[in-house]
Amino acid sequence: MSQGDSYNTCQVNHCRYTFMSNPNAGLPPEIANYPFGESVGYLLARVRSNIWNMVSQQTMAELGITSTQASILFMLGSGRCLAAAELAREYGIDASAVTRLIDRLEKRGLLCRVRSEEDRRVVRLRLTDEGTALATRMPAIYNRVLDKLLTGFTAEEVGFLKSMLRRILVNCDETPS
Repeated sequence: MSQGDSYNTCQVNHCRYTFMSNPNAGLPPEIANYPFGESVGYLLARVRSNIWNMVSQQTMAELGITSTQASILFMLGSGRCLAAAELAREYGIDASAVTRLIDRLEKRGLLCRVRSEEDRRVVRLRLTDEGTALATRMPAIYNRVLDKLLTGFTAEEVGFLKSMLRRILVNCDETPS
């Protein structure tokens, strides 16, 4: 082992020891003292992550598709989004990622692309019967997940939570649906 390798190993072991004894050692105070558990942004992100993970487990187990795929089917079935560009905006992901998702769903026979008769440049997405059958099962999955997450909340508290979330969306310059 060269002297450089020994130094790197020593540094790695030192970092491991320092981290295990004090995870905030060496961090700038702005990071070390940040109250993650009290941050509304962090809490919202954690809730969103947990909802997404719970929905993912359910959609994979019950429908055999990912939660993103299931969500796209649901959005198409509800009529909220009818084109790839609308889905990209709704999910905040780039059009190429949406195109790949649509390709996989089309290959599985869950949706098809339909070119507009009025404007041949416009391609709409339409669910197949099988895609519609899966999309109609999504509300029950969403409701089971939310029922679990909102256990112990009163109807008034749930209403208040929805009201606060809508206000946040307005502050984001987004009209709540």
